[in-house]
Amino acid sequence: MNVSRMVFGAVLLAGLACATPASAQFYFKSKDLRGAPIKGDEPGLLQPLPGATDPELRAGLVWSMRSALNVAALQCQFEPTLLTVDNYNAILGDHKDELKKSYDTLLKYFTRINKTKAAGQSAFDQYGGRTYSSFTAIAGQYSFCQTASSIGRDMIFAQRGGFGDVASRRMRELRNSLIPWGEQQFRRDSGADARMFLPQLDPLCWTKKDEWNVKKCGPTVQWVRL
Repeated sequence: MNVSRMVFGAVLLAGLACATPASAQFYFKSKDLRGAPIKGDEPGLLQPLPGATDPELRAGLVWSMRSALNVAALQCQFEPTLLTVDNYNAILGDHKDELKKSYDTLLKYFTRINKTKAAGQSAFDQYGGRTYSSFTAIAGQYSFCQTASSIGRDMIFAQRGGFGDVASRRMRELRNSLIPWGEQQFRRDSGADARMFLPQLDPLCWTKKDEWNVKKCGPTVQWVRL
């Protein structure tokens, strides 16, 4: 084999390694977290928007997914191969028109609900803060970061105006990822026997010289499991 073929083979292997699915970064097999598409008014998934129209609900869904991917860009940098920062920056450029439209729609919603522009802006800011904090992952950071990375790739390849469609299909999955699941292929426990045994410590079974009292407690030391 000549040198050029060896170099080509090395580059090909490196490319395949970089193309490994995100699930391989942390687990041999990740939990299947997929769920049904959402509209935006399902309880427990997004911050509520009382009295919102369908376009306003979609705007809330889009803005919530953008917020989640922003959180992932900040929280998932410990694993650079997930590309959460690069994905997020690319998304902001690819889908800037849809994101701006969602922002404007939500601001109009909060202004309508709160009667004045200042009160509406304040309510929108509070809504945004609650949305961000709702995606903070602690125990479920690995699964959240994996899922956010996968969604980010989908967003990059989505057509302009399709951000909301991807958000609808995958928001429930992203919410499910906040629950810690861990390795699905193998048992989580090590299988080690953690039982502990101690000798029976009843004073009647021991002499003043700390010797086992055969007459009172039998011929051998009795062990008690804790």
